[in-house]
Amino acid sequence: MKKPGLNELRERFLKFFESKGHLVMPSFSLVPQNDPSILLINAGMTPLKPYFTGEQKPPSLRVATCQKCIRTPDIERVGKTARHGTFFEMLGNFSFGDYFKKEAASWAWEFFTEDLKMPEDKLWVSIYEEDDEAYDIWKNHVGIPPGKIVRLGKEDNFWEHGTGPCGPCSEIHFDRGADKGCKKPGCKVGCDCDRYIEVWNLVFTQFSKNEDGEYTKLEKKNIDTGMGLERLAAVIQDADSLFEVDTIRNVLDRVCEITGKEYGKAYKNDVSIRVITDHIRSTVFMVSDGIIPSNEGRGYVLRRLLRRASRHGRLLGLSGLFLYGLVDVVINESGDAYPGLKEKSDYIKKVIKMEEERFETTIDQGLVILNEMVESLKEKRKDTIPGDMAFKLHDTYGFPLDLTREIADENGLKVDEDGFILNMGRQKEKAREALKHKESQAWGGNTVEGIDPGFVTAFSGYLRTKDKSEIAYIIKDGMLVDSITKGERAAIISPVTPMYAESGGQVGDTGSIFSQNGSFSVEDTKKTVDGKAMHIGMVNEGRLCKGDDISIEVENGRRIDIARNHTVTHLLQKALKNRLGDHVTQAGSLVQPDRLRFDFTHFAPLTQEELDKVENEVNEKIFKNLSVCTEEMELGEAKKKGALALFGEKYGDSVRVVSIGDYSVELCGGTHLASTSQAGVFKIAGESGIAAGVRRIEALTGKTAVSYFNEKEKILDKLSSVLKTAPLEVVRKVEGMTAQLKEAKKEIEALRSKLVGSKLDGVIAASRNVNGVQIISSSFDNMDVQALRNTGDELKNRVGDSVVILAASNDGKVNLIVTATKGANKKGIHCGNIVKEAARLVGGGGGGRADMAQAGGKNPGGITGALEKAVEIAGQQLSR
Repeated sequence: MKKPGLNELRERFLKFFESKGHLVMPSFSLVPQNDPSILLINAGMTPLKPYFTGEQKPPSLRVATCQKCIRTPDIERVGKTARHGTFFEMLGNFSFGDYFKKEAASWAWEFFTEDLKMPEDKLWVSIYEEDDEAYDIWKNHVGIPPGKIVRLGKEDNFWEHGTGPCGPCSEIHFDRGADKGCKKPGCKVGCDCDRYIEVWNLVFTQFSKNEDGEYTKLEKKNIDTGMGLERLAAVIQDADSLFEVDTIRNVLDRVCEITGKEYGKAYKNDVSIRVITDHIRSTVFMVSDGIIPSNEGRGYVLRRLLRRASRHGRLLGLSGLFLYGLVDVVINESGDAYPGLKEKSDYIKKVIKMEEERFETTIDQGLVILNEMVESLKEKRKDTIPGDMAFKLHDTYGFPLDLTREIADENGLKVDEDGFILNMGRQKEKAREALKHKESQAWGGNTVEGIDPGFVTAFSGYLRTKDKSEIAYIIKDGMLVDSITKGERAAIISPVTPMYAESGGQVGDTGSIFSQNGSFSVEDTKKTVDGKAMHIGMVNEGRLCKGDDISIEVENGRRIDIARNHTVTHLLQKALKNRLGDHVTQAGSLVQPDRLRFDFTHFAPLTQEELDKVENEVNEKIFKNLSVCTEEMELGEAKKKGALALFGEKYGDSVRVVSIGDYSVELCGGTHLASTSQAGVFKIAGESGIAAGVRRIEALTGKTAVSYFNEKEKILDKLSSVLKTAPLEVVRKVEGMTAQLKEAKKEIEALRSKLVGSKLDGVIAASRNVNGVQIISSSFDNMDVQALRNTGDELKNRVGDSVVILAASNDGKVNLIVTATKGANKKGIHCGNIVKEAARLVGGGGGGRADMAQAGGKNPGGITGALEKAVEIAGQQLSR
């Protein structure tokens, strides 16, 4: 009988709990929302924290998910063992104050024994040693023999993470047989070997832990279960490791195919094959969720995974780019469960390919630095690469320690690995301290105590800019108060508001709130973590009290300006896709009354021609007076209509769709124009790069764009006046003047070269010979670095074996160059070491290679001393 595959197991789990009244929710993004304690989602319950804490109302009291997760603390062990991986899927069923231990245990057992037909004699249960309630349920209700229920201590069977909700847990283990694991006679549940595999962890969240370490019982008890899908598949398929599970094995086989290596034949090769297999799965999912390689945060995690995989490809004999070619096999295995992978396939490949190309450059830079370091150590007769330098190569250039060690060994050197580990430890400690600092934020503290979590604010601003409501809550200095008076700053929450609260990149509305006894100036409108609109501002007159009837009025002119920029942002995204390609995806936006900012994925600066085409296309749609329509519909229907959605954004079953004619369709909750002509005109004010693979366009519409044009016109009029020509002739006139200036500079350089040339004979005559090498030195006025280099080359060509030391002052700055022939290098000359010492005497610094080096300084008065010092060092090098 064919054993179920990983994808089938996922589907069966979710269907089973759907039959038990659970709402099956799609996986959340790997990027945490409103949780600063972690970089990446690392457990199934992590994105559900607001439901457990009561900050947000869950969509159902019973939920089931299959959550994609990334864990990297053991990244260095991934590959070295077949047990460790960075990417996994976590199956889980959750109860928010609904069912508890009895149902959780019974359903878990039912799923294992009846749905999956797992043999009962292979299943064991562990419980927290003090949890008699769980023991009774497993023994008397589920019917497990007492001898197969194992009590374990707090370290094994009590779940807590910092402060907040926690509780005892029960774990279901699978016995793989006496021929597995340590094979010791006393092996049992709790042993660290691979015989008894913990498959499912049922956490009974019944306590809350405070800052003092005290536990109090929760009024509403919760269930939080977690089961690694890959681990379940390994057990069901009788696989020895996660890399033998069907879908993962298919990725591994593809790695073997492109490398020409056979898995299981050589440990070193197996390590690299496992690293590539695991890391490509992680990176594909991370890029799909909008993460881009960078040098910090989750972007650095992605970069590290990609570079580690790339390095292991080299160890397997691969040269060039290969990781992006593995994307298809990952998507083929997981794309049905995660359709976003298929939709973003081309984009994922481009991001990974771009990072591979960057690493090719980076690793070459690291090799140059390492080789210079090796050369320097040999000169100083030292035999060890310092740990801090090895760490710098690792940290800055993505250089694996094993590569540094290998190159050092080839040159008869060692690496201070203890120093490397010390530096690595310091970095990790800093990261841990930063995380600890954030831990207290992990379980909430984001809402004001006393506000009903079930209270919602209805937004009426799509239909009107004035509305009636009442004051439900007043927040002052982080506390609820009953009233506020003139001059006091506060936030007002009401059940209905026409004011848009900042979200989706659109800034919040401003305006006024009036009651019978006072008025309040709204300076901003923001959302609480759970979506309540807060009107933030100050009392202008009188007193406002909780329960007062109020009138809320939006500053209408500002709202329209914001709508102009928001509607045009939609036009801009569509135009960018049309002109640059479907890989363009929104990476961020800011919609303000005076401008818009749009961040998007693209891999090169836009040319002026591309910018012009985008700008013209947007203006064309504005001038066509396309109607802007909004409608509510089911998410599935919106997707069929082709509506664009944001990376990582969670949508409910019903969504708001904004359509602009038949040109653009997007999911959007913002405020918009009625037709595109209301935007007036569109002007791109700037384009720049903000991260690897992310570009930014800043643009203007309406009145702000007109003001921009007026300022440009004033500048043009001023220029035409200064140049004494018509505005339309300014460019031609400046081009003519620039050409004349260029010719004049050429003439000056030619004259300067003649003067220098006439001086060279005297410079050579003043040189001295040491060990068959001419040491030539001289200084010049008003000569840049390139001119000094040219002069140095001319002198070397005239003399033969030589070291040339030249200096020049130019606009109060000093340029130094030292250049040498190969013959001089063979006799001991190292230009980098010479210029480094000489530069100190002109108040600067520099360095370079053995045959060429340069430096800068800010003290022209030190040139004579610097030249003398350089000549002295050159003489010493030649006299060794």
